[in-house]
Amino acid sequence: MSKFIIKIFIFFFLITNQSIAQENIMILKLKDGDVKIELFEDVAPNHVKRIKELANSGKYDNVVFHRVIDGFMAQTGDVKFGNSESKEFDLRRAGMGGSDLPNLEQEFNSLPHDRGTLSMARSQDPNSANSQFFICFQPAPFLDRQYTVFGKVIEGMEFVDNIKRGDQNNNGAVTDPDKIISFKTQ
Repeated sequence: MSKFIIKIFIFFFLITNQSIAQENIMILKLKDGDVKIELFEDVAPNHVKRIKELANSGKYDNVVFHRVIDGFMAQTGDVKFGNSESKEFDLRRAGMGGSDLPNLEQEFNSLPHDRGTLSMARSQDPNSANSQFFICFQPAPFLDRQYTVFGKVIEGMEFVDNIKRGDQNNNGAVTDPDKIISFKTQ
C-alpha cells in the first residue's frame, strides 16, 4: 500500500512540476522564427509577473526593437511609443515610454548577463523598470547585479542574432526596425 501512495505522490509531483515549468516558458515570435524563453520566477518574481501580464494581454505584439547594438544587445518593450501598429507609435520616442502600470522595484540577482539573457531596461533609478527589456548577444558582466535578469533564451537564439542592428554612432538607434510579432506563454 505504501509503494502505491509513493507512486501517486511522485506522479502528482511530476505533473505539478511540469505545469509550473510550462507557465515559465514563453514564445517570442520574430520575423525569422520562434524564440523559446525560460523565465526565472524564483529570482525575479515581480518582473516575471509583469512580463507575463503584458505579453499575454498582447501589449508586446508589434513592438519594435528600437535600440540594437552589435556585439551587445537588442532592446525592445516600449509598449507606449514602440508599438508600430498604435496611433502613439513614434520611433523617435521609442525607448522613452513604458506601460500604464507602476514601475517595478529592482530584483537584482546573481544571474550573469550571458549570451541570450533577458534583462529589464531602466533609467538611472534602479527602481524604474516597467516594460522595456533587452536580450544580450554576448556576455555583458558589467551589467551584473545592476539590472534585473528575468529570463534566458533556451531555443532560437539564431533568430535573435538576425534582428536588424542599429547605428553604432547613434547609441544603436534603428531605422526601419524589426519588431516582435507576438510574445505569449507557451
